[in-house]
Amino acid sequence: MSSLQWLSRPVLNDPVALIAFGGWGDAGDSASLAAEVFVNSLDSEIIASFDPDEHYDFQVRRPMVLLGEGETRFLSWPENELHVIRGSDEDMVVLVGEEPNYKWKAFTNELIEALQVLGVTRAVTLGAFIGQVAHTLPVPLIGSSNRPDALTLHGLRPSSYQGPTGIVGVLNQALGNAGIDVISVWAAVPHYLSNQDYPPAVEALTLKASELTGVSVDIAALSAKSRQFRETVDQALETNSELQQYVSQLEQEADQEEVVEVDNLVTEIEDFLKEN
Repeated sequence: MSSLQWLSRPVLNDPVALIAFGGWGDAGDSASLAAEVFVNSLDSEIIASFDPDEHYDFQVRRPMVLLGEGETRFLSWPENELHVIRGSDEDMVVLVGEEPNYKWKAFTNELIEALQVLGVTRAVTLGAFIGQVAHTLPVPLIGSSNRPDALTLHGLRPSSYQGPTGIVGVLNQALGNAGIDVISVWAAVPHYLSNQDYPPAVEALTLKASELTGVSVDIAALSAKSRQFRETVDQALETNSELQQYVSQLEQEADQEEVVEVDNLVTEIEDFLKEN
């Protein structure tokens, strides 16, 4: 029995998929927040969701008791929902959710079957990792694809990572095996700022996702939030000479030749994935 529950099955115009999961592989919540920018900023509709009872260990990821209007209590379960966004030229299918604990093969098979029913032939997946990068510099983006030429076309550094993977890695391979073109984009989040939301990475992933999908989204508010975040960090650094020196060191390392920087980032991805 399928865990995917349909609310509607709309007929879409040349849809592209955007997929991100919170949890493992989502440093600073950057990937999931970037996908949510599209859902929250554009006219979206939920068309399907996965039954959480089939895919989560509730002793690890417990449902939350929340207070609604009139202090009425309700339960919030971990979710994986499919949203549809209508466009003038093409439509978008967005999956925003949390990495499941169980039945990854079944989960990915059901998701891909749903995407094929909707007519999806292209997909973009998002992730974020903790790296030795400075917040004062543009956010580095690493990519992988079943069409390597796409990385050069879109200015993404290739990843040669080998090691443990998450649901995004499993899904990327399954999408390719199903004949769906997929590009995966990962942002590097400064390790000294990784215990909170990191707006610059959210902005970088949102911009790249917009470019790759062809779906425009207003990021004015997000850009302002990124600038304010950097300014707040800079102000905090004014009273910490040791951290100032460390950030300067990261900036200098980034000025070295590109090959060295890519190698360092790949190593940091490996460290992040093996430790989480």
